[in-house]
Amino acid sequence: TPYKQYSQTLNQLKEKYPKARHFVVAYRYLNEFEQIIEHSSDDGEPKGTSGKPSLMVLQGNDLIDSAVIIVRYFGGTKLGTGGLVRAYSDAVNLVIGESTLMKYEKRVSKKISLNYSDVRMVDYECEKYNIRVDDKIFDSSVVYSIDASEVDMELFLESTKRVVKLL
Repeated sequence: TPYKQYSQTLNQLKEKYPKARHFVVAYRYLNEFEQIIEHSSDDGEPKGTSGKPSLMVLQGNDLIDSAVIIVRYFGGTKLGTGGLVRAYSDAVNLVIGESTLMKYEKRVSKKISLNYSDVRMVDYECEKYNIRVDDKIFDSSVVYSIDASEVDMELFLESTKRVVKLL
């Protein structure tokens, strides 16, 4: 689950599985200062046997903006601390193996101004450099609100510097 859906997903799982004994969680995300924030919870399992091993799998795979929630019922067999660590680590590894992972790229947003006569060329360059156009305002000039990875934005601005003005 992407981190921004973590709380909602946890609440949905608790409603869907009210008789489950444990909702073990681990997550990693970047805050506004681009620092990695991490958290894990054993949720009643013996200390260090579930949340921390799950978090270590996320760390080992260098994942950010990710959260895992493992729902566990007690099945009558005690696994012991080693068994719990293996079970939770294996569960997270299986989920990662089934997941579609996306490479993290820092994104930037800009506003640019251009002449009407340059709209077609700038649209072409936006497509060429993977620039997402969030808004277009047609007034005395044309103003675009754009978003892209830092690298793509730099390449786009360089290629359009004769016709685009940053606002």
